[in-house]
Amino acid sequence: MTRSYLDHNATTPLRPEARAAMVAAMDVVGNPSSVHAEGRAAKGLVERARAQIADAVGATNADIVFVSGSTEAAALAMAGRNLRCAGIEHEAVRAWCDVSLTVTDGAVLTDDPAISTIQLANSETGILQDLPQGLAVSDITQAFGRVPFAYGWSRVGQVFLSAHKFGGPKGVGALIVPKGSDIAAQIKGGGQEMGRRSGTENVIAIAGMAAAATAAQVELTNGVWQRVAELRNILEKAIAAASSQTIFVGNDRARLPNTSCFVTPGWKGETQVMTMDLAGFAVSAGSACSSGKVKSSRVLQSLGFADNDAACALRVSLGADTTQDTVLRFADAWGAKVKRMQAA
Repeated sequence: MTRSYLDHNATTPLRPEARAAMVAAMDVVGNPSSVHAEGRAAKGLVERARAQIADAVGATNADIVFVSGSTEAAALAMAGRNLRCAGIEHEAVRAWCDVSLTVTDGAVLTDDPAISTIQLANSETGILQDLPQGLAVSDITQAFGRVPFAYGWSRVGQVFLSAHKFGGPKGVGALIVPKGSDIAAQIKGGGQEMGRRSGTENVIAIAGMAAAATAAQVELTNGVWQRVAELRNILEKAIAAASSQTIFVGNDRARLPNTSCFVTPGWKGETQVMTMDLAGFAVSAGSACSSGKVKSSRVLQSLGFADNDAACALRVSLGADTTQDTVLRFADAWGAKVKRMQAA
């Protein structure tokens, strides 16, 4: 059976550019903290990568702190700060915040950005937020490389991202925070990353992340995601034709170009995922916990969906290499299954 991967918001395939950079970095044997030639070579690779990522995200080199991914970055940015967020945030953010911000028609509202965190793009629905000036923290994990963003223009205090969401390796990410900001290290020890995150840098993964970030920005500039948005619209038109009961989440708001989240009342999202997996398509439902079990979506509940309907969501997230043929094959397969479900 031909498999089609339509779960790019969960993780993306490793880019060839990232793979090549990682293979080259494997031959750099030194520790970046060592002062000898081998150590300086490793340090140089890390600093070149820092400059690449700074350029891609519109920051300065000193703003970039390498971490293991967005979950660690969220902890580093938020621990001890008593920030507020809305129920649509990722669990990695919700764990550190007072979940008290309201969501109206998909938009997060705050009267005090300085003590608030608002994601730029939601991983389940794709809904984009307008970030207010002076916002304390923003999770740009899903948005980076898919929609324009420049840290220097955003007027957000801190943002974070994860490499595997834009074609880099898993297990590496970055927190972007102005040099000199008061930030309490959560991992202490050798004082790496300007004292903000101790531990020997993951040189190989950092090299892959930098190469992926550069490639992602080239794709964005070249209009690749505009084509993907057209495919997303083709998909939703076909899904709507197959099931008049299906509700598309956030299709009246600005969204990520690759993301379609839809609710089909009476058909559990977990069942849909298994059904489509057997048909050869990888998709997601709601939000998954660490054990891989699907929960009723807190995001959709925060958007006003009843619990029963929130449990009937399916997320299809396209990639830069997704084709129209794949989209139409998925729609045909899903349409055939939903008709059987509704006729039962």
